[in-house]
Amino acid sequence: MKVGDEGLEAPEDDEGGVRQRLWRIIFLSDTPAGRAFDVALLVLISTSVLVVMVESVPSIAAEYASPLRITEWVFTGIFTAEFLTRLAITRRPSRYLFSFFGIVDVLSILPSYLELFFDDTHFLMTVRVFRLLRMFRVLKMAHHLGEIGTLVSALQASRRKIAVFLFSVMALVCVEGTVVYVVERGVNPAFDSIPQSMYWAVVTLTTVGYGDVTPVTVLGKLIASVIMLTGFAIIAVPTGVVTAELGRQMRDDGRTCSECGWRGHDPRALFCHHCGQRLPS
Repeated sequence: MKVGDEGLEAPEDDEGGVRQRLWRIIFLSDTPAGRAFDVALLVLISTSVLVVMVESVPSIAAEYASPLRITEWVFTGIFTAEFLTRLAITRRPSRYLFSFFGIVDVLSILPSYLELFFDDTHFLMTVRVFRLLRMFRVLKMAHHLGEIGTLVSALQASRRKIAVFLFSVMALVCVEGTVVYVVERGVNPAFDSIPQSMYWAVVTLTTVGYGDVTPVTVLGKLIASVIMLTGFAIIAVPTGVVTAELGRQMRDDGRTCSECGWRGHDPRALFCHHCGQRLPS
């Protein structure tokens, strides 16, 4: 059974081999026709995203609103036909539909149809830019997608630590916002509620500092200074966690100890550094 560049199986033989030929063109890039299809698709995707961006410019939209909207619907029609064709020629349509590229393909055409019910949702069509990830296989750079997998694995392995960190930050913001509300209430109308004070605490803790809400009392300014300095230390925590896990993922050569099940060995290691069992070659 032949498998395409996106891991999807070729359809069963059909009369005339139409589905087989279409599958080779759409899901493979090792033929002139398949490569031409992919390049044309990348050009269409890039152009459609550019059209959406241009339409957001008020001066251009005021003069060319109708042509731009018609162009967007033409692109949507092309991408819809392409999506339905992919579903029709894949051996297991559900596998494609729920794959990363399948979900991106759906999201890339959905905003246009939502525009029929909700205003301005067509601007969300910029999600089509994710479809440009297909350029990796077109340019024979598919091995770079493995780097994305390494990053995703590092984030997944760090999710519990990050969750604990976020909960701690939320608790800290709640306390800090409440304290500032108590200090500034009645003196500064900007801190008229705890939620508003928590918003200020988030902005201050992340060192963004919009400046739309600021304390005026001496004690309030002192608390703000402490929060700002704390923010520098807090921002470094998730970065360190993910970086450490990413380093471990990159060092992991995929070997698992048959004795204790430990992973993450150095590629040059001959024995498990956890239990001493000899590692598989």
